[in-house]
Amino acid sequence: MLGLRILSIVFPVFAIIGIGWWYGRVKRPDIGVTNQISMDVLVPALVFAALASKEFDFAHYWQLALGGALVILGSGLLAWPVARLLKVDAKTFVPPMMFNNSGNMGIPLIVLAFGEAALGAAIILFLVEMVLHFSMGPYMLAHRMRLLQLLKTPVMAATVLGVAVSLSGTSLPAPLYTAIKMLGDASIPMLLFALGVRLNQVSFRDWHIGVASGIVSPATGIVMVLLVTPFLDLDPVQQSILLVFGALPPAVLNYLMAEQYRQEPERVASIVLLGNLAALLVMPVVLAFALR
Repeated sequence: MLGLRILSIVFPVFAIIGIGWWYGRVKRPDIGVTNQISMDVLVPALVFAALASKEFDFAHYWQLALGGALVILGSGLLAWPVARLLKVDAKTFVPPMMFNNSGNMGIPLIVLAFGEAALGAAIILFLVEMVLHFSMGPYMLAHRMRLLQLLKTPVMAATVLGVAVSLSGTSLPAPLYTAIKMLGDASIPMLLFALGVRLNQVSFRDWHIGVASGIVSPATGIVMVLLVTPFLDLDPVQQSILLVFGALPPAVLNYLMAEQYRQEPERVASIVLLGNLAALLVMPVVLAFALR
């Protein structure tokens, strides 16, 4: 039954987020340390293990990567007039509509929905979103490009090493690969738990803009997926994965960047919080279409 299948997919995701939110509310932990461990060790291990595996075929994913980039960029173009209609600064509203939660929520959701075989596709879309966010994001907020900073991140180092191992045709010793994969697997529940904790730090201030973002964010992404899919040679599973990617809510990183560049962080916080809460309603509906 499709309804039970969707429940089995979304329940673990939102249950772990909920536990993280509860723990963060009760204990008030310093989630910054956990996030640093995830971004410095666990997520790079996940990326490396996926890219370095013998089964990974780069040629199979290049059009999916192109589709992900077009969805991100197109969502920004569609959201721009909406920002003007809502009388909100485009620098505040547009980036969260573009850069979605492909890491914390996207990877676990795609893997649960489509199986371990979909991990490669989830990783590719996450890398596309991350590269665009760390390069275009600072430029949109303060006209600064941070490409050098992006290249220094552990995730990009893991990407380069994973690609090198894959293209070389060699394989790591089984015990070493297993250890790296175990670290990577730990990142999936950790990302969800950290998202839940982080949601305690944003507020319902400017809730009307947050509600609008909860509609606009998935809507622009889905529209872009429908527009670009006919021009891409994607198999049915990749089309479904791209649809789920397009409907994902805003990334928490949007709030952190807004705080860093002093771009109305309180408003961005409301956009992120309510956008992720709206995903409780949006994602089951999107999965119903994606899994048909």
